[in-house]
Amino acid sequence: MESVARGGTRWKRFAVVMVPSVAATAAIGVALSQGALAASFSVSGQQFKVTAKQLDGKGFVQYGAMDTGASGKHPVAVVGMDSAKITNLCQSVVVPVPLFGNVSMKLTAGGEGGPRVEAKKLYIDADDLRANATFTNVDIGVSIDRTTKGPGPNPGDKGDEPQHRKYVPDSFAQQADKVRFTDVKQRAWATSAGTFKLSGLHMSVKKGKHECY
Repeated sequence: MESVARGGTRWKRFAVVMVPSVAATAAIGVALSQGALAASFSVSGQQFKVTAKQLDGKGFVQYGAMDTGASGKHPVAVVGMDSAKITNLCQSVVVPVPLFGNVSMKLTAGGEGGPRVEAKKLYIDADDLRANATFTNVDIGVSIDRTTKGPGPNPGDKGDEPQHRKYVPDSFAQQADKVRFTDVKQRAWATSAGTFKLSGLHMSVKKGKHECY
């Protein structure tokens, strides 16, 4: 079965924008190593924005959770993917600096015509998205403990990561064999993955607000 949703924000595609936030984690990884590596990313309880032209993922699962950070608790939807490939990825965060003003960090990678951004065992926590989405063989309303198509609940959801994520027992969950997201805009709190690989990475740090959208 294939389910397609287009236009505004609908629950079936709520997962769509969460995936591209891989850019944030990937950028940290690339700064430490030239190869792919395990990574996680959060910004002191701040949200960050992500856009992508297209994302193709395999082994998809989504469920409700609560993130706990310096600014308190935040309800989110966690998306997990066994693997994902992303085109035209942009990630930005704006940090207010006392006595100086806002400072923006923007990362871009995986431009058209070249290798795409790749991620494995990807998890993203987000609370807002806009995108078009196509799900292949989707199951909606399954128990999180009975999902079989994605990587399963993030190990950190049991509270052993800095973000202290914890999935909500008996909450909604959905899964699909494959997903395709296009024209993605997302606001996320945290992301983590087994590995990230970026091609054509560019990072800029500027005063003021310079966001992906």
